[in-house]
Amino acid sequence: MSFRSRPRLSTRVLSLGASFALAGAAYATSIGDAAVVPASNAQLVSPEIERKVDALLARMTLAEKIGQLVQYGASGAATPVDGDAVAVNPETLTQVDAMALARKGELGSMLNVVGAAKTRPFQEAALGSRLGIPLLFGADIIHGYRTIYPVPLGLSATWDPALVQELSHMAAVEATTGGVKWFYSPMVDISRDARWGRSTEGAGEDAYLGAAMARAYIRGYQGTSLADPESVAASVKHFAAYGAAEAGREYNTTDMSDVRLRQVYLPPYRAAVEAGAATMMSAFNALNGVPATASSYLMTDILRKEWGFDGFVVSDFTAVMELTHHGIALDAATATRKALQAGVEVDMMSHFYDTQIPKLLEEGKLSMETVDEAVRRVLRVKFALGLFEHPYARGSEVVQAVDAHRPLVRRAAEESFVLLKNGGQGSAPVLPLDRRVKTLALIGPLADAASEMQGAWGGAQHFPDVVTLRGGLAARMKARGGELLYAKGTDIETDSETGFAEAMSAAAKADVVVMAVGESSRMSGEAGSRAHLDLPGNQQELLQRIVATGKPVVLLVFSGRPLVLDWADRNVPTIMAMWFPGTEAGNAVADVLFGDVAPSGKLTMSFPRAVGQEPLYYNQFPTGRPPGDADLSKPPSRGTAFISRYIDVPNDALYAFGHGLSYTTFGYSGVQVSRARVPLAEANDASAKDLVTVTATVKNTGQRAGTEVVQLYVRNLGASVEQPVRGLQGFQRVALQPGESRRVTFQLGFPELSFWNAKSEEVVEPTRYTVWVGGSSRAEQQATFEIAP
Repeated sequence: MSFRSRPRLSTRVLSLGASFALAGAAYATSIGDAAVVPASNAQLVSPEIERKVDALLARMTLAEKIGQLVQYGASGAATPVDGDAVAVNPETLTQVDAMALARKGELGSMLNVVGAAKTRPFQEAALGSRLGIPLLFGADIIHGYRTIYPVPLGLSATWDPALVQELSHMAAVEATTGGVKWFYSPMVDISRDARWGRSTEGAGEDAYLGAAMARAYIRGYQGTSLADPESVAASVKHFAAYGAAEAGREYNTTDMSDVRLRQVYLPPYRAAVEAGAATMMSAFNALNGVPATASSYLMTDILRKEWGFDGFVVSDFTAVMELTHHGIALDAATATRKALQAGVEVDMMSHFYDTQIPKLLEEGKLSMETVDEAVRRVLRVKFALGLFEHPYARGSEVVQAVDAHRPLVRRAAEESFVLLKNGGQGSAPVLPLDRRVKTLALIGPLADAASEMQGAWGGAQHFPDVVTLRGGLAARMKARGGELLYAKGTDIETDSETGFAEAMSAAAKADVVVMAVGESSRMSGEAGSRAHLDLPGNQQELLQRIVATGKPVVLLVFSGRPLVLDWADRNVPTIMAMWFPGTEAGNAVADVLFGDVAPSGKLTMSFPRAVGQEPLYYNQFPTGRPPGDADLSKPPSRGTAFISRYIDVPNDALYAFGHGLSYTTFGYSGVQVSRARVPLAEANDASAKDLVTVTATVKNTGQRAGTEVVQLYVRNLGASVEQPVRGLQGFQRVALQPGESRRVTFQLGFPELSFWNAKSEEVVEPTRYTVWVGGSSRAEQQATFEIAP
């Protein structure tokens, strides 16, 4: 059955097998709980809103209509939240008087104009225009406004959609006090290549997990009503497939089959639309030769006709202008026509729509119906947001981290840390640190770096709010009657060894050494693509010298992407991925290192052994010559040379998708399925949600309490289109006391068992399924069933 044959407003649900309550409302996340995803246009389209839009549209002049499709910063050039000017090419980006446009009613939205003092004058000008249509202020609020939580890749490592929803709502509550009602978030691009800097902004490599996180962000930002003064409109980006940029290079092209597009890259966008996303953002990349900003296949055929999207699309920064760089438009007029007709309603910063639309209409190259439809979609969102009733910043402005919000972002950081290794290979676990540790050395360029803890796109950050590692660990060691020794050792990007001697001295005096190394925040995010994924500068050399002292080392790796840690894995006893944890970084690190909180994070991107493995992801296709049982850690022999493998490194990840340790251990047993055979006709019902029940027992087999992320993987064999070796189709966070067991349950329905065939139809076929339940994508406990013809 194809998606086109389904009802226009689909009501797919999330199979996570848990329920939670937020803001007084219960949200079920299990298919068994029958939670219904809100219809995609539930908050945007109503008879009342449509009457208001029709009445206003009928009164608007052409200039006023075009104004609603135009976006600028305060001075006609972009200004990010932190106030640093974005470099623009004056030959391609015309400066305009944004205030003058607002007074004439010829400006619809503004970019990164943040704070009551900045937004109010522009809003007053717009409200004083002939029709008084309010402005919509949008900003890059990616992982918090003033109280900053972990970067999205780190947040995805929590595998905790309830937490993501709560944090997103918190960000909206803070930002609306600064006049911001539109977030350029979430970024839901699937990223399978760690070289891509914007990996830090998403949820990693898996479509199922990405869709779960997309729903959570939308529900958190937009709440149950966009008109709520504490709600903001989300802008889901970057539509579409931007995470597949060739060679992991920013702004680069993508090329893929429609099957891969629909099976891997589109599900998170679709989930966001079904959860009610108000706006979308077009991507910089070209997809299969057509720049996304000019792709009617993406913006019209899929987004509007298939998914029933009723909000509006905004271009990414100057993406309309960049159609001329792509070479599909020779002039500004053609770029404008192609983008607008494809379905991009708002031109971010190109200064093309306002200058080119009148001429295009006069020449008959663009219809007034197209312009009116674009304006209608923008006005619809403004009415739904309640901007006409509440145009100004809400309440007392939040200008720094909110004390009441710190516990939440601290918990988020704690849940995001992924314990990659703790002992083994002849070494004992170093964590958690016990009371015998009287002297702790903290070494590394990230150890006392407030500006780095918040990561790329750190909102309206205020660095004095940040608790650094040095601050958090010093307070904890003092409370325990111990001493913290600190040495920076080196900078993030340098060859100078002037700080090595001080670091070696600190290590020599310590019982345990904590090394805080990794990337700077500017090395990930937009324009942060890297060809090398090792530790920058001479941090690796410093690490090797500290390890050579023989002191127990805890390696804390801060980054916005997976890094190559092959040497560390072989030589360092304990390694933890920290991402960029936000405002409460130091306190959260102290909580986990000293065992107040056990780590529970799990990877959402595979960590490579070498950069040459990229793009690297767990749910690969098997190929005609799969490795089988060959030992890929050894050089190829005559019998293993002609299989799909590298000759110099194993195929698999150093740390696989879903991997993450705790301070206890977990065991799995008794994986069972409720049915051995499912009739094809029953399975091909798009509304079927409980075709097969999968159960398994997870047990805490260690001596400490801990939380395990139980993961369900599925493989489909015998289909008409080759399927991955396995794919995630469910997960649950389960807290267990020592010795405690729990039976977990997952429901598999049409959404989990279907796939896209060569005709771009979403179907179930008579095939055989294997399911695995375990603690990572390398789960071994399994069961099977089949779809009967």
